[in-house]
Amino acid sequence: MKFITNFCHTTFFLLFVYNLSSQPYLIDKIVGVVGKNQILFSEVEEQYLQMEAQGIKPLPSKCEVFEELLAQKLLVNQAEVDSLVVDELNVEMEMNDRIKYFINQIGTEQKLIEYFGKSILEIKEDMRESVRDQMLMQMMRQEITSSLSITPVEVKNYYNNLPADSIPYIDAEVTINQIVIYPASSEDAIFEVREKLLNLRQRIVDGENFSTLAVLYSEGPSSSRGGDIGWASKSDLDPAYSKAAFALKEGQVSKIVKSSFGYHLIQLIERSDDRIHTKHILMKPKISFEEKEKAITRLDSIVQLIRIDTLTFEKAAIFFSQDEDTKMNGGLRVNPMTGNTSFKLDQFETKEYYIIRDLKVGEISETFESSDDKGNLVYKVIRLKSKTEPHRANLKQDFELLKNMTKQVKQNEIVDDWIEEKIKSTYIRINEPYDECTFRLKGWTKY
Repeated sequence: MKFITNFCHTTFFLLFVYNLSSQPYLIDKIVGVVGKNQILFSEVEEQYLQMEAQGIKPLPSKCEVFEELLAQKLLVNQAEVDSLVVDELNVEMEMNDRIKYFINQIGTEQKLIEYFGKSILEIKEDMRESVRDQMLMQMMRQEITSSLSITPVEVKNYYNNLPADSIPYIDAEVTINQIVIYPASSEDAIFEVREKLLNLRQRIVDGENFSTLAVLYSEGPSSSRGGDIGWASKSDLDPAYSKAAFALKEGQVSKIVKSSFGYHLIQLIERSDDRIHTKHILMKPKISFEEKEKAITRLDSIVQLIRIDTLTFEKAAIFFSQDEDTKMNGGLRVNPMTGNTSFKLDQFETKEYYIIRDLKVGEISETFESSDDKGNLVYKVIRLKSKTEPHRANLKQDFELLKNMTKQVKQNEIVDDWIEEKIKSTYIRINEPYDECTFRLKGWTKY
């Protein structure tokens, strides 16, 4: 099961990407049968070409790719025999996610429709069986390995038997806590922004071009594109922005909309089912010098309380931080790329990088100016909770990583043993050119 976890869940996605690079036409024929499931010549070629295009090294042979497909089909076949059922809602959600990704890659929904010469519904129907099979296969793997547990002794033995050049190299990683304060905008600053947007809206109503005004006045990153943020679904957008945008008719411009990003004028360009294409003009109220000083003073006072042991950093974050994503975790930041709390230093923006780099474990930074993920001005302090130096993985520092590696190896061994046993009672036929292959697992060529 060497490659199954690497590409089995991305077949349709990989085919789509390769098609965009002008995949050569393949004449199909059945090259294998597992139970009631067929393997086509094109499936093997597509998998191989995709792995080659991705630069996977060492590149497996076509016989290895074919054996992987045999294993996948066997898992799906047994899932069907065992009457495992995939939730159709999950299938639909997965297809929607893939369609969104394809649209982002190709540019627009219309371009995707034109490329395939099919409607979105037809494209989804083409991928439905593949997505369902991939989910069934994963369910079957989970059934086979559900009783697996890994002991510390097994992790230790796995680690001790790893060749030196196979032990993962771990970059320096840190965990941090933060306390964040948002400086307030004055009523006058908010009034000024609303007046500017009202004036711009009237100019648009009177005939001026929305995109031109967005280039000139919008403070969002899309200003250079005339405020165009492309196609998005409700879940992709700020709730207030989404509610206002979906209420518009095509070509219509909204009233002023307040979101977590600032204040907007929104123009609906196109609508398609649950997705919309919009432009916007974004403005943020200016923060006065006095309000900035208030935020800095407040943070400095909080840090002073921590330094004299009046309260811990974690409690101070819960009581005073205005960052809703971290405050209830004591200010502990989660890495959005991995879902855990460890960060590589180069994952921080430049200012934070230099501040965190020079902190000692347990040390608290000075108050500094930054911005949140929506581009809003914030002031924050950071405490370096922990730091690891670059190193080869070891049992003391990286036990969980090594445990997961051990578990993956054991799962693959269990699935391999299950496959070799299940081959004995499953109808399997292998046609040329793969009937001459030498396979890794025993029994494929029993017929």
